[in-house]
Amino acid sequence: MRQGMAILGLALVAVVLGAGQLLAAGEEIYQIEQGFKPIPAIIMLATMGVYIGVGFLSKVSSTSGYWVAGQGIGKYGNGAAIASDWMSAASFMGVAGLLYLKGWFGLGYIIGWTGGYVLLLVLLAAQIRRFGKYTIPEFLGDRYDCHSVRLIAAAVTVIIAITYSTAQFKGIGLICGWIFGMSYTSSVFFAAGVVCAYMLISGMTGVTRNQQIQYVVLISAFLIPLWFLVKKAGGAGILPQLEYGKIISGLMEGKVASGLLTGEELAAASKIYLPWGTGGNIYQFVALVFTLMVGTAGLPHIMIRFYTVKNEDVARKSVLWGLFFIGLLYWSSPVYAAMGKFWNPLGGKEVADVIILSAPELAGLGQAFLGYLAAGALAAGISTVAGLLIAGASAVAHDWYATIFRPDSTDRQQLFVGRIFTAVLCGIVVITALNPPALIAQIVAMAFAIAGNTIFPACVLGVWYSKANKYGALAGMVFGLSMSLIAMGGWMLKSPFFSDSGIMPATSSALIVCPLAFLINILVSNITAHKISDESADRSDNILRRLHNLPGAVTEAPNKKSAFGH
Repeated sequence: MRQGMAILGLALVAVVLGAGQLLAAGEEIYQIEQGFKPIPAIIMLATMGVYIGVGFLSKVSSTSGYWVAGQGIGKYGNGAAIASDWMSAASFMGVAGLLYLKGWFGLGYIIGWTGGYVLLLVLLAAQIRRFGKYTIPEFLGDRYDCHSVRLIAAAVTVIIAITYSTAQFKGIGLICGWIFGMSYTSSVFFAAGVVCAYMLISGMTGVTRNQQIQYVVLISAFLIPLWFLVKKAGGAGILPQLEYGKIISGLMEGKVASGLLTGEELAAASKIYLPWGTGGNIYQFVALVFTLMVGTAGLPHIMIRFYTVKNEDVARKSVLWGLFFIGLLYWSSPVYAAMGKFWNPLGGKEVADVIILSAPELAGLGQAFLGYLAAGALAAGISTVAGLLIAGASAVAHDWYATIFRPDSTDRQQLFVGRIFTAVLCGIVVITALNPPALIAQIVAMAFAIAGNTIFPACVLGVWYSKANKYGALAGMVFGLSMSLIAMGGWMLKSPFFSDSGIMPATSSALIVCPLAFLINILVSNITAHKISDESADRSDNILRRLHNLPGAVTEAPNKKSAFGH
């Protein structure tokens, strides 16, 4: 087993070292100064060293430690880990980029992503933790008493992990390329090596501890430059989140760093701050917000966070702390967008995803500021990728291999399969990230649409609708997944129906698909109720009693093959 891990590690090192010789694949999308930057590089390598060191010190040898951190994380620590898990490259870089590019319409991302945590808190957090176990596919498989449901949920988890991680690696690649002067392709491979290094060693225990550290790095890196940016733009520099309105008022009049805009340039720069000035109409705004809300509440790598805590009370409180920590960043993202417009008022799609770097660079903040800011962006991307890859790997190693194909497998065998698939999944994501199909936040929104159309309806009905059965769950999940993938395919083929301005954009498909998935689940469950055996119905009823802490629930026997019986 150790020889296998050593060979795998050497292979990853070879890939990363060889990546330095690769040329960029596809369009170079940097709009910031190129070349090796020593001070940011030192800051970046130091933070990477900390992450790998924490992973090594947190190395685990049990499935509980690898998948759910031994279920010993407290409310503050889990809240910070939730926030770090959540505040990906999409939040750190992508939201500011979308607000810069689409203005008022981009607020839909902030509203949807934040509102989704309220749904999660109200509908699922305590119940998911009360159930216990390791993964969301395991919960669905047990609730509906069906291996097919478990397999589909695991497949959806893997698809979400790949889609979501693609966006993160795009952000990580941009950051590493800016600091080390590497091509985009080389940067993606370099980041992949760092992520795999500490994940393969530590699993969820190390990932959680790293995410707590990464939250401190990313939130401080995000907030500190704002004081100086706002001051350079003419503000007082005391509370940027309340001061940037004056700067936006100036932008509406054409006042920017380079002088005064007039004519068409003024119209182009100012219209994004008007409702529906650019980016879509009210229908598309509502569709986006709804999709991001239900997608947030259906993300397996976020819901698995409730398994890492001690009990359901800590699960609830950790969501509240997570919302507070997340709010600090989302409150500040519009400031970066405004600063981007002030320093680069006419930049387009090419500059959007790197606006948090290009604005401070144009403002002349200095290499130390920029290096720490880049380290925060890297922390945001890496922390989310780690959580995603753990969720994807657990879907294969725990829900496919250990539960269905090799139920007699040992802890050691499960850990080996989990680590192997972590590396495989990382490799797949690297390939997809070399030619990303959209802006960072847009790719992430597609992953949310998949989660909102599949996992969310199945989980909500599994918790709150006692008549929901395996046939309904299968029908609803297959429909939701199929429609999500069709929408993504249509987006990439530039079909008007699935475009930004279409009826069912790939980033916002849940407004139509999610209610239909609920309806299909309910209808099919009622039509097929007579096909459910009494034994299966009793098992589902027992799980419902456990979820809602009702009398009559029977605890699983200790010798049963389960997450607690390993």
